[in-house]
Amino acid sequence: MQHIAIMKKSWGLTNKILAGEKTIETRWYKNRYKPWSCIKKGDTIYFKDSGEPVTVKAIVDKVEQYENLTKDKINKLLEKYSSKDLGTDDITKEIKDYVKGKRYAIIIFLKKPTKIEPFSINKSGFGAMASWICVEDVNKIKI
Repeated sequence: MQHIAIMKKSWGLTNKILAGEKTIETRWYKNRYKPWSCIKKGDTIYFKDSGEPVTVKAIVDKVEQYENLTKDKINKLLEKYSSKDLGTDDITKEIKDYVKGKRYAIIIFLKKPTKIEPFSINKSGFGAMASWICVEDVNKIKI
């Protein structure tokens, strides 16, 4: 399976992936959304900042899924993974607000981050607000 992860551009995380400062990707949800239960070790993730082409890819090394999250569980996950996820130990108010009330978390461990030739994708059929796309072959949605 191949995946497109759409990142919040203002957080500058795609550059941190390439620099080796961000070695995991986390996704936090109130409900189970992709890539919940559809991502596994060996899959490829292509990363793009919102409004930009895909520029980075990495291989999934390991996946952890957490459910029935409470405020305490969220705080423990943030403490454990924030430096690997954000490239910093500073957990900002924006991050705390973002994960507040979430019930599900996916922790995706990355390896072999690579800068790639930029390409755009066609998100038709995946929802205008989709922040994660799972496909068998990313070439089928390239433009």
